[in-house]
Amino acid sequence: MSALIEAKSGDRHSVAIETTDAAHYNTARRRLTAAQRRWLADNAFEAKPGSVGLLSDANGKLVRVLVGVDANDALGALAALPKQLPEAVYHLADEGVLADRRQAALGWAFGAYEFTRYRKAKRGPAQLAIPGDDLRALAPLIVATAQVRDLVNTPTEDMGPKQLADAIKQLGKTYKGKVREWVGDELLKANFPTIHAVGRASHRAPRLIELTWGKASHPKLVVVGKGVCFDTGGLDLKPSDGMRWMKKDMGGAAHAIALAGLIMQAKLPVQLILLVPAVENAVAGNAMRPGEVITTRAGLTVEIDNTDAEGRLVLCDAIAYGVEQKPELIVDFATLTGAARVALGPDLPALFANGDALADDVLAAGRAVDDPLWRLPLWRPYRKMLDSYIADFANAGASRHAGAITAALYLERFVPEGLPWVHLDTYAWNDADRPGRPRGGEAMGLRALFGYLQARFKS
Repeated sequence: MSALIEAKSGDRHSVAIETTDAAHYNTARRRLTAAQRRWLADNAFEAKPGSVGLLSDANGKLVRVLVGVDANDALGALAALPKQLPEAVYHLADEGVLADRRQAALGWAFGAYEFTRYRKAKRGPAQLAIPGDDLRALAPLIVATAQVRDLVNTPTEDMGPKQLADAIKQLGKTYKGKVREWVGDELLKANFPTIHAVGRASHRAPRLIELTWGKASHPKLVVVGKGVCFDTGGLDLKPSDGMRWMKKDMGGAAHAIALAGLIMQAKLPVQLILLVPAVENAVAGNAMRPGEVITTRAGLTVEIDNTDAEGRLVLCDAIAYGVEQKPELIVDFATLTGAARVALGPDLPALFANGDALADDVLAAGRAVDDPLWRLPLWRPYRKMLDSYIADFANAGASRHAGAITAALYLERFVPEGLPWVHLDTYAWNDADRPGRPRGGEAMGLRALFGYLQARFKS
């Protein structure tokens, strides 16, 4: 059941929700009956953010809901209500302190999400009736966010490289895009050696999936997503607590797939090239070993210092292939480093960009849609941390310092000077339930990048 529905003219059956805060609470109280005011007082309602007052008429019928909100947090203001309010249809009252009602409705939809592939929902969400224009504007973002969450939440047994490819093929079918893939040893024949090296030890063949869409006359946009469907760490095996949630290591691919869907649905005037290297970093007799040297697609040699630094390996061949298409912009998403989470915490994806104006525009787009990012530097002196004595460079180094930066610097070596490039090191996960942010897979940076692309590639 959809949590948002279109408001119908003259509908008198939905329940009004009035948003308020401490500064406006007295004004809201004056609109209530004496009995309703006593009820709120008896329940210690003080209009604090997150507080809810259910108000009935003289017959005991629910007629109004008073909700305490932070007027500066439209996205989070109503996010708890779909699962908190009784199952019914509601609408936002004309009175209220929220200026951005569309953003508040988006938060409502995010809060209604539940992953139901393996168990049924205990109840349906309360529904919010909103204007048709708002519903049509929000629907693609809601679908894309749910897609990221669903893909990341699905365990690896049901979301391996083939299943990621199937999701992209379905996207191509929906929007009439062309999909092709290189699977197993085809990767070696087509010169994708690092993708093959990372995924060759799994019983499920590694692959690179490509979707192309749009007119050849439009500027080319390459979107890349890290699709490591499970990461054991390889022979540099992760401890059990580090491996527990590694089904989410394809979160970058989930973001890239969802962004591609938004681009095609919006019919942005671009020639889109979506690239997802999909692998499982497993352990077997033929697993990639520390100390090996791989010649990448770009011709650069890489010494494998650590098999758990595999994401940058699968990405570098995909980025090199993307560069060959001569795009106007490359964007990549990856759950690349724990270091980004140590530096910025779980809520802020780390943004890297090879131009100040480019970074500023992406950051501004994130602020505009309440999808925050934080820029970290491509600090070139740290390249020496990836020095190798036998290859052009290594995929990791002895120092634990600046791990997110050195990973981004590794990728930057595959992007030629002058080609705009954006790299998002995203967590793609919520560790705990919060309003609008249910535990599990999460879209982080998706709306920011889509907003930026909408502004950059105007019709």
